[in-house]
Amino acid sequence: MSLTTSAQFTVGKLDAGMAMLLTEDYQLIEFPSVLLPRGVVLGSVVNIDVGRDRGAEQRQRNEFRELQEQILMDFGTKQPKAPVIRVGHTTQTWTVLEWEPLDLAAAELRSLHLYRDGQRMMQSMPSSLEVANSVLAVKTSGLDVDHEYEFKVEMRTSAGTLFSNAVTIRTHSLENLSGVCVCFGECESQEEIENMKETVKRIGASWTDRVSMSVTHFVARYKAGPGCEAALRYNIPIVKPDWLLACEANGKLQPAIKYYLD
Repeated sequence: MSLTTSAQFTVGKLDAGMAMLLTEDYQLIEFPSVLLPRGVVLGSVVNIDVGRDRGAEQRQRNEFRELQEQILMDFGTKQPKAPVIRVGHTTQTWTVLEWEPLDLAAAELRSLHLYRDGQRMMQSMPSSLEVANSVLAVKTSGLDVDHEYEFKVEMRTSAGTLFSNAVTIRTHSLENLSGVCVCFGECESQEEIENMKETVKRIGASWTDRVSMSVTHFVARYKAGPGCEAALRYNIPIVKPDWLLACEANGKLQPAIKYYLD
């Protein structure tokens, strides 16, 4: 509903920006000249209607209230959730720690830090939320053989610092080859690869067709192909098939350095 009041004015001064309007009782007001009708000149008499639109006022109040409620919902009630981590792949000297997608609500990620046995590590961690929720894992190495460790993740955000749950892992002994995961590259024949797969089964290890951070060794005769390139990017040892045979013959994990593929 609009309440309208009409008033009559005489144009007393007119320029490009503002007009001086004179009321019947000789009061002066400034009025934007762009809002005056075309053809108005000095001395013209104009009628101006001024109205109050209560409906528009109510709509604006409702929109403002809804905006406040949305801001409260987004920034006042939702809080970042603590990271949830779990143990992924574990070997004699390293482990992969995985986490659920991070939920920061409206906060910003400042940094992620990995703790081992209560001490913060100099471990490279994702620097942005996009990367963290893309990789969803980190590989930490340099661990002692057959040793127990406790890990947790610290997440610093613009809304505060949160710690994940703690997880405990135990690295494998040299005789435990269940953590060995190999990927095969270019070999002499498919028959040779099939024979190596049988060897992998006999020693209690596993194999995969795709190179990932969980792969421990890349086994090949020739240093070629996309798999080999991926292994180099992940810094995975590229070894000859003889390494698998040596592990089986000795009944324990063998140093890869002796079997590196040149």
